[in-house]
Amino acid sequence: MSPYESRYVFARAVRVGDVIHVAGTAPVPAPGHELETRAGAQMLRCAEIAREAIEGLGGHIGDVVRTRMFIVNPADADDIGAAHAEAFGDAEPAATMVVVAGLLDPLWLVEIEVEAIVSE
Repeated sequence: MSPYESRYVFARAVRVGDVIHVAGTAPVPAPGHELETRAGAQMLRCAEIAREAIEGLGGHIGDVVRTRMFIVNPADADDIGAAHAEAFGDAEPAATMVVVAGLLDPLWLVEIEVEAIVSE
């Protein structure tokens, strides 16, 4: 859980029927860890948080059908894309990568949103 969920009062993920919507997920470090500085490593951290949220609602990474990546530097696209393939490649989700002016923390290089449809 990030400090923002309680501060801004939102759920990391919500399940409605068989659909799981994962909120914007930044590379917030796990307790006792530091923020990764490489864009691909940040993408993997975002994916880890999203995966945990999906699993907590009864889904799994193979249920992911859509991802949206918000990146601050187009030069990081290949590194982030490779990390996305590592994290979500088996699901082959529809994906969007958008360059944005900035994210909430200026050290974040990527943030993602994820949608999954739980298959029974």
